[in-house]
Amino acid sequence: MAEEGYIIREMARNEVDLAISWAKDEGWNPGIHDAETFFRSDPHGFLVGILDRQPVSCISAVAYGDSFGFLGFYIVHPAFRGRGLGTAIWNAGMKHLEGRNIGLDGVLEQQKLYERIGFRQCYRSVRYQGVGTGAGCDEAGIKDLAQLPLEDILAYDDQFFPVPRHEFIKSWILLPEGAAMGLMSDCELVGYGVLRRCHQGYKIGPLFADSANIADSLFCALCGHAPQGSQVFIDLPKPNPAALRLAERYNMYPVFETVRMYNKYAPLLPMNRIFGVTSFELG
Repeated sequence: MAEEGYIIREMARNEVDLAISWAKDEGWNPGIHDAETFFRSDPHGFLVGILDRQPVSCISAVAYGDSFGFLGFYIVHPAFRGRGLGTAIWNAGMKHLEGRNIGLDGVLEQQKLYERIGFRQCYRSVRYQGVGTGAGCDEAGIKDLAQLPLEDILAYDDQFFPVPRHEFIKSWILLPEGAAMGLMSDCELVGYGVLRRCHQGYKIGPLFADSANIADSLFCALCGHAPQGSQVFIDLPKPNPAALRLAERYNMYPVFETVRMYNKYAPLLPMNRIFGVTSFELG
């Protein structure tokens, strides 16, 4: 049971910045400009736990329509752990997503805990680290997403997520200090990726492509938009061996691993075309 006086409520927009800060302290390396895009996805889906007038816990429980949701930012401040505060805010997040299929990316040491409360492993993702090239991009067919019809981008993304997430993508591809690029072939979008600035270096996500060669081209273009020598990270799903080969080809190395889990069923997604997970926080 949580302590007397412990209050759980929805976050205001500025409080999402606190969750980002705590995630940084946990070593998860969120994006510098993530908060606004995350909050727009579900303004009611970010919860904070208050004890003695100070925030001590948080969770995001983002609803994507009526059938799917995603949990993230499940954090209790280190000074307040072991007091039941995490369980209470977890239950509040689950209540917000009640009735939906719910996904999460959990750290490996918490996998058994999530299994005990009804989640099942779908696949593991590995975060790889490499370097930016600062080389720009002049490959034919690769375009800034701002030059492409938005409806084409949204329709392409629909193939890789359990349900449409249009509000999120509209904002995600416009993040400051980053790049969003797609590859066109015969007037059709055949792949796209986003590079965003993080508290440590840059991160690519998502990276979706119809083939390994297309993913390679987009990966190089995105790394070209990161300053030469800067750290670049990408979260690769293990079920796609071509994604792992891509990372190894560019001398990237693994630094972190998570497990994707769902509480009802694993959505049928084209894993062989997912070369980079969008976000461990929002799916």
